[in-house]
Amino acid sequence: MDFSLPDELVELKERTERFVRERIIPYEKDARLTPHGPTEELRQELVSLGRAAGFLSPHVGREWGGLGLDHRGKAVVFEAAGYSPLGPVALNCFAPDEGNMHLLEQVASQEQKEGWLRPLAAGDLRSCFMMTEPAPGAGADPSMLQTTARRDGGDFVIDGVKWLITGAQGAGLAIIMAKNDSDAAGPAGATMFLAPMETPGLRVERVLDTLDQFMTGGHGVIRLEGLRLPESAVLGRVGEGFRYAQVRLAPARLTHCMRWLGAARRAHDIAADYARRRTAFGKPLGEHEGVGFMLADNEMDIHTSRLVIWHTAWVLDQGGRGGHESSMAKVLCSEAIWRVVDRSMQILGGLGVTDDTIVARLFREVRPFRIYDGPSEVHRWSIARRVLRTAGAG
Repeated sequence: MDFSLPDELVELKERTERFVRERIIPYEKDARLTPHGPTEELRQELVSLGRAAGFLSPHVGREWGGLGLDHRGKAVVFEAAGYSPLGPVALNCFAPDEGNMHLLEQVASQEQKEGWLRPLAAGDLRSCFMMTEPAPGAGADPSMLQTTARRDGGDFVIDGVKWLITGAQGAGLAIIMAKNDSDAAGPAGATMFLAPMETPGLRVERVLDTLDQFMTGGHGVIRLEGLRLPESAVLGRVGEGFRYAQVRLAPARLTHCMRWLGAARRAHDIAADYARRRTAFGKPLGEHEGVGFMLADNEMDIHTSRLVIWHTAWVLDQGGRGGHESSMAKVLCSEAIWRVVDRSMQILGGLGVTDDTIVARLFREVRPFRIYDGPSEVHRWSIARRVLRTAGAG
């Protein structure tokens, strides 16, 4: 691996950092930030700033309106954007839209790309990804999928309940995962469908109150009852949904790591600045060994997280699938980022539990990261299985 960055990527990183600090951070106290994320008015305002600055959709190919960055480029720019939880909104690279755009670019037909990818990349609408279900349905184990897609003439009729669907409230597009029987169009398995959110039979029942509050559109419970979609709504091929999920999920795990690493760096910077300025027992906090060690541990966790992100990005850029590497990155980064924010709160003391700094809000935001996109335990289990399969191979 070559750890040097080309001049144009360094320049883009620095511009992104300035943009987030100067233009986006002031919005963190905006009254249009709700318990279920930014309002649509605020999102559009932030996107317009990103568009005017030339940052919009850095992950999407230039032919569809993005900057066409590779995974290494995304690692650098997404970290810079994540310095504020609103940075990815302004750059139009927030979850789940960023992962959905990647999936559409890889799998969708030209007609589907024109109809959905282009307006998504322009920030004109949002999307959601409907896979997770309440018990006994699919969660960390996608094989437990309960939502069904049955044939009715030339159409599919979809029934099921989805939950924890990020961004569903106010979205324009849903990517729906449902299990299907074998037919002439493809084998039995799971299929992904593209559905406008206003389609009859698709209803947002409620938006869940959750620990994290910066995800645009919140996390919804969705009921699908007799949702009728034409065969042209199939994303890719019938029965290939689980394979396409891996196309989406491995890079999406990694981009979560990139964005939250920026948040961890923000918390660390706030804590380090406080430790320099605040005195106790006759000297600055940072000169007390306990506090100094926490700052040192933060620095090491940030550094190792960045290294594992960059390595996984390199694997993907070399054409590798990156499933094993992204699982390791997800566990390492989600736990390290949690530690950094937790230590930063501890260093801040009483100030840390207030909303006078953003650290308390970041604390709430990063804790769910150890659960979504696969809990740490599931990824550890997957990593262990690979270790056992390859044991003695050398």
